[in-house]
Amino acid sequence: MDKMKWALPLLAVAILAAGAGPAPAQMRKEVGPQNAYVPSLGDIMGATQLRHFKLWFAGRLKNWDLAQYELDQIRASFQDAVTLYPGIPVTDMTVVAAPVHALEAAIAGKDEAAFAKSFNELTTACNSCHQMNDRGYIVIQVPTSSPFSNQVFEPLGRK
Repeated sequence: MDKMKWALPLLAVAILAAGAGPAPAQMRKEVGPQNAYVPSLGDIMGATQLRHFKLWFAGRLKNWDLAQYELDQIRASFQDAVTLYPGIPVTDMTVVAAPVHALEAAIAGKDEAAFAKSFNELTTACNSCHQMNDRGYIVIQVPTSSPFSNQVFEPLGRK
């Protein structure tokens, strides 16, 4: 059990670090006259995975404001992926549209059961997209514990 406590934070760091090194030309772009940095698709998806994780804990603990924030960030990450990498198969993000809309409604209605159901649907959609894009070895699941001991997920005043 003690090993699991450290495994998740190390996994999160590894995910972020994996995208930090050089990437194939098709996965990393340099744009603009100053060659401004553009995150690799791996960086965008790694950040999205962390947002997915935080969204789950926020919703589970009924911190609806934080849940909405994390869902907005996930939506922005999907939009970044589509905008920055139009030539790759991930541009067909329609598979996640319905679960994202369902999550938005669940959060607005502060509906725990609908949140859990739509979160599971989002998780399934993520895995479906990975399968469709020959990345089936990337399997996302509902989080079981949090490596973020430095963030409070409960709504303020409810500790």
